[in-house]
Amino acid sequence: MRTRSEFQTLVRKPDLASLPEAVRLAKEGRHAGRETIVAALTWTAFACPEACNSIYDTLAHAWLGTGGVAQYPEQLPEGPLEDSFWDALWQVVDGPEEGYDALSITVAVAALSAALHPDMEQIAEDSASAHPGAVAALTQPVPGRIDIEALGRCPADSLGYSLHRMIVDNGYDLEVLDREAIALSQLPPSLEYLNVRILQMHDVWHLVAGYSTSGSHEIAISGFQLAQFGHNYSSMFLAAGSLMSHGAQPRTFSILMQLILEAWQHGRDTTSFMDIQWEDEWNNSIEDIRRKYGIVEYRSVLPAELLEVANGSFWKKLFIGVKMARLIRKMSKGVFLRNTSEPSVAKILRAA
Repeated sequence: MRTRSEFQTLVRKPDLASLPEAVRLAKEGRHAGRETIVAALTWTAFACPEACNSIYDTLAHAWLGTGGVAQYPEQLPEGPLEDSFWDALWQVVDGPEEGYDALSITVAVAALSAALHPDMEQIAEDSASAHPGAVAALTQPVPGRIDIEALGRCPADSLGYSLHRMIVDNGYDLEVLDREAIALSQLPPSLEYLNVRILQMHDVWHLVAGYSTSGSHEIAISGFQLAQFGHNYSSMFLAAGSLMSHGAQPRTFSILMQLILEAWQHGRDTTSFMDIQWEDEWNNSIEDIRRKYGIVEYRSVLPAELLEVANGSFWKKLFIGVKMARLIRKMSKGVFLRNTSEPSVAKILRAA
């Protein structure tokens, strides 16, 4: 990567027509392509959320081979990125000596909001309230807490009972993070509603949309949430993650982009989850809910356990490594890897 100060100068409104070429270069493993993509993701996440759909749509169309170049909206309000923000971002990118776990990376990225220019709060609020997937934030009160014991009394094949088991068996927090501890009530109305609801329903959406709780699917569901609701935290998380990959692990960049952009497209193609009254669906099965709302389960060309394999056996690492090398070669040759309804990821990989 260039020096950090040089990279900072690249973080500005990108020419959308240049992004397909950046995708081509990134798939070839070229530094310039990755850098252009990361700069675009960083700019929209931390300076101009209104540009998010245009940038991600263009990248997804190019990466997955599904379309052309999007257009920017007429108005693109932008917050300046000051030195204090860059200091905070680079601290997050460097991370703690012991590395991040799921909770610490969430807290670190969320804390970047405090380093943004004061204008960004209103810019993010206006963007959130205008997002077509976030209409509920304008009409609904902030939801109360879910009763975990009531979920346990739902029918055995129901969404409610599946959520209960997921939370209890894994020792999860029902709302991921405590809404009072992170002061969500101090946010403007739309951002408060969206953040509360996303934390509250994150694991519900894992179950219904077909995202496992593996590391790669946690990355992917951020792309899904960003496409669905314009979730600014998800945008910041994905920008920070892509910056880490570009700087420290460039060989993983194509895999990261594949996960993010598959899930982004999935989110764009799926009915708005924010408009569904999930509490009315607790007693229904996940299969019935999917049929009712026309929800297609997430499918990736990459194995769900991709990140966890680092702790697996030698033979499992070797098997996955060979498959990933073949997939990366396909990407570098311009082969588009798309989501598929094929139920067996292994069958896809055999053809790679």
